[in-house]
Amino acid sequence: MQPSRSSSDAAPQLAPDTKELRRVALSGLLGTTVEFYDFLVYGTVAALVFGELFFPQADPAVGTIAAFGTFAAGYVARPLGGIVFGHFGDRLGRKSMMLLTMTLMGCGSFLIGLLPTYDAIGVWAPVLLVVLRVVQGLAIGGEWGGATLMVVEHAERTQGSRRGLWSSFTQLGAPLGSVISAGVVTLVSTLPDDQFRSWGWRVPFLLSFVLLGVGLFIRLRVAESPLFVEGKRETSAKPPIIEVLRRPKPVLLACCVGIGAFTAQSLLTGFMISYATDNGYSGPQVLSAVTIASCVALVVLPAASALTDHVGRRPVVLAGAVTSAALAFPVLWLVDSGSPGLLILALVLGHGIAQSTMYGPLGALFSEMFGTRVRYTGASLGYQAATLVGAGFSPLIATSLLASNGGGSTPVSLLLCGGALITAVTVWRMPETHTDTLGPSALFQETPAREGIRP
Repeated sequence: MQPSRSSSDAAPQLAPDTKELRRVALSGLLGTTVEFYDFLVYGTVAALVFGELFFPQADPAVGTIAAFGTFAAGYVARPLGGIVFGHFGDRLGRKSMMLLTMTLMGCGSFLIGLLPTYDAIGVWAPVLLVVLRVVQGLAIGGEWGGATLMVVEHAERTQGSRRGLWSSFTQLGAPLGSVISAGVVTLVSTLPDDQFRSWGWRVPFLLSFVLLGVGLFIRLRVAESPLFVEGKRETSAKPPIIEVLRRPKPVLLACCVGIGAFTAQSLLTGFMISYATDNGYSGPQVLSAVTIASCVALVVLPAASALTDHVGRRPVVLAGAVTSAALAFPVLWLVDSGSPGLLILALVLGHGIAQSTMYGPLGALFSEMFGTRVRYTGASLGYQAATLVGAGFSPLIATSLLASNGGGSTPVSLLLCGGALITAVTVWRMPETHTDTLGPSALFQETPAREGIRP
């Protein structure tokens, strides 16, 4: 394990501007809220009605698999979005990419809400659905990196020792988006069944335009990252992606560290809605359980992230991963009990506590693994590769395994446990980064601006 750089290597700290940092943190929170609002809205509606609306000629099981297949299509595009927006974010600045990615995300959700169904335009309906999911995937691929780095890099210049806490505001968009989306979907699902299928399902997508407007208003007022401004003079002639892939170890580590959190997030939110309703729970019961678990996450996530500023990123993420692996089978047994109370307990334990403990520190951890001039590209690529593997295919794989396994929950538990163990083993072998200073070159592995000089 390589030693951390001493605090004497740190760049001089600028005068704190807590007001600006708070504004940047709010803008990051709103961006990831839009992202995860769309994530759960799409997963919920796909589980409830997309099979019959966009794939009506398939039997119900195949229709649900096809609906989650379009869900996965958005995730396939995410790593490419991370590369594209990361390149321009490392070259042109974080702020401009944040504005562009949020606009594409919000408009994509809004257009899904206007999309004609199969009965209206035939095969073009699922085709257009996939196209919009891919556009969203590209935008989301660049969104997290820009939002997180803006917060972390501003915090480095004002409250560098609290990067974990401040980066958690971006991560809080996941449970907050889940709470908002679950509330909206719960409200529209109370409509008569024919009205929900004809127009009610569109409302959550159309409302994303409101979040988009508020988010853009905040983002237009934030200042560019001070570390990016200072580091512009050290820009390499090589594209950032070439710099990152020349030494791919941090990207591979970031991907493996994130797999557990995203597998749990995907299986215990969007997929769980489909699984639990198929096992006798009503839609409102499942959405209420997801909402309660997300509210717990709103407390656990920043607490876990703040703790990493004191004890390190590794022990906190490792504790979350081990807990998630240990709970993988009990959580599904609780869900299979048929008790609404035990369903809530299962999601609180698995999603609200274990998953949030793994997920919260990722923003600071990934940012510390790359130097400033390739940080957007590297952190985005690692994060989005983890979402592709952990979240993009998990619902599709789980649904397919359930269909071939007669409905038993064992395959789902194995997926959940496997993802958590990958995270645990990877983070166990990583160096600690929470005391490092963010600068042009990372602790590992970016090639320094002057060739041949190691940080």
